[in-house]
Amino acid sequence: MAEWVVEELVVPSTATAEDAADFVAAIEIMNRTEAEAYGHDELRLFPEEVLPWWQDSANPHRLFGIRVDGQVVGCATYEYLAADAGSCWSRINVLASHRQQGIGSTLATFIDDLARGDGRSKIVTFFPSPDAPGERLAAPTGFGSVPAGNPEVRFALRHGYRLEQIERGSRLTLPVTVTVEPPADYRLHYWINHTPPEWLEQMALLSTRMSTDAPTAGLDEPEDVVTVERLLEQEAAIADGPRSYLHAAVEHIPTGVLAGYTTLSVPAEIERSINQYTTIVLKEHRGHRLGMLLKLANLDHLQRVRPGYPSIITFNAEDNRFMLDVNEAVGFVAIGHEGAWRKDL
Repeated sequence: MAEWVVEELVVPSTATAEDAADFVAAIEIMNRTEAEAYGHDELRLFPEEVLPWWQDSANPHRLFGIRVDGQVVGCATYEYLAADAGSCWSRINVLASHRQQGIGSTLATFIDDLARGDGRSKIVTFFPSPDAPGERLAAPTGFGSVPAGNPEVRFALRHGYRLEQIERGSRLTLPVTVTVEPPADYRLHYWINHTPPEWLEQMALLSTRMSTDAPTAGLDEPEDVVTVERLLEQEAAIADGPRSYLHAAVEHIPTGVLAGYTTLSVPAEIERSINQYTTIVLKEHRGHRLGMLLKLANLDHLQRVRPGYPSIITFNAEDNRFMLDVNEAVGFVAIGHEGAWRKDL
């Protein structure tokens, strides 16, 4: 078996910079392997769309690759929170034409060594798992499973990962008819891209709570603190990109507190799918069907200001039954699953 050389790849300043070729190639590898797993390319993201998240100083990303004949054929991501010394996240992708040659294992070992050298205590990774017959490996949450014989499952187990949680991918076909009526004591607010100044502090708090309130099973995800300064930096970065971010938030009128919000990431090309990102309702405001309200409100918002898109894609943990119930009631249908895996170092 060949001795593969892992090299760090440049994360460019822009997707069209002179040094962007390797980054563009790596994003294409990620898109192609994901399309193989899900059976379609609706999840495809362009390099210029993802680059702002790679440039977040509070959530540093590094990119590594292996070449064959000068071309990147396998890549591994390595990310962590600057304020947290314990956790890191990685994804490994290899082109189908170059699998079973040790490239994925070389990258996995490299990431292990890098994480240990940085003093990390665990690595979290995700692998899409196409459905298949035969034995299944169940998540310890009691919700969901993956085919035990799948190559990505055997790869994860061979490299010391244990399955912790199952994520469900779901699609909503557009357009949909919605009726939006907030309960008493609540009112809705909408904006695109930039948070109104009066909501910045509360949106920073809600974004932080998203990292702690969403169920993460045994992944034991750390708190990701979002400050107003970081929120403004993120919004400035994505404002230069091709996507629009449509937000709906709900205010508790007696206290003036934002009880929750949701976000849709809308591509420039109208034939592409929209991504449903964060949806959160503060624990102290649950029980008023605000999650459903927010989903419907932002759907209405979307169809008023950006009509004509074919669908929305979202991901939720299988054990997040509340949000899955909301999605199913809205009309989302499952399109695939992926395993969330943890390795202790």
